Amino acid sequence: MLRYPLFAAVFALHLALIAPAGAADKPVKVFVLAGQSNMVGHGFVAAEPKRNEGKGSLEYVAKQPATADKFKHLLTKDGKWAERDDVLIHYLDRGKGKLAPGFGAGKDTIGPELGFGWVVGDAYEEPVLLVKLAWGGKSLAKDFRPPSAGGEVGPYYKEVIDRTKAVLKDLKKEFPALGDRGYELAGFGWHQGWNDRINQAFVDEYEKNMAHFIRDVRKDLGVAKLPFVIAESGQGGPDEKHPRALALMKAQGAPAEYAEFKGNVAFVKTQHLWRAETESPSKQGYHWNSNAETYYFIGDAMGRAMVKLCAKPAK
Repeated sequence: MLRYPLFAAVFALHLALIAPAGAADKPVKVFVLAGQSNMVGHGFVAAEPKRNEGKGSLEYVAKQPATADKFKHLLTKDGKWAERDDVLIHYLDRGKGKLAPGFGAGKDTIGPELGFGWVVGDAYEEPVLLVKLAWGGKSLAKDFRPPSAGGEVGPYYKEVIDRTKAVLKDLKKEFPALGDRGYELAGFGWHQGWNDRINQAFVDEYEKNMAHFIRDVRKDLGVAKLPFVIAESGQGGPDEKHPRALALMKAQGAPAEYAEFKGNVAFVKTQHLWRAETESPSKQGYHWNSNAETYYFIGDAMGRAMVKLCAKPAK
């Protein structure tokens, strides 16, 4: 009488062994987010009255009736900032853990990682890891200079490559909860440009350097068609008139139109996300006036572009 239940158990075990791996077994989706201070992030989280009555902070836009609906997912039922169990972040020596506000320049700031992480986290069943590698005041022409651009390789180019490899090599040690899942290096996000924008010679070579950077990162990280998203340095907004600023933005977008990059590189415009000083916590134009709404939606736009690229087969 016992042979039939035993047969059923053995058959169920057999099916489990041959069934496709579920989300619990799939590799972690890893995205690198790199750049200078605007990838670091200076969008204030708390609505401090002394900072323009809190306008432009994450708390302000999350609670104002006109904007709250766009940010309600960031809050728990008791009004606290939500943490994503399925989206992890590793940010240099500044911190690591579950994605939530506070992984910007300080514990009370955000960068594009928050919006980006929510979009890609919602797009995949498997866990997501953001490896954030950003330092203030760095140019592509010098600090991030890629090897194939000629001249001295930028020290922060080397940092991006070496630190990415180090995190991935010790993934289980860095995030024990991931166990032996393994990983897939799925994409690379880039938000940088101010330190090139202020130097005409750097602006003149930005397009070439950006194309070299994409090729070299792919080569050195070992992913030939690694999806790559470039966010425009749109500080100043749609009314920007400075010739260097306009030239830089044009140079940032140009590589996405190259035949070799079609379908695997995307350029995200950001000028429309500019918020005036009257709507923001500060007057730091080079830091998007410290406006958290701006930083969040830059990340959101980058994330949507990334998911779209990742949905296309590599050619």
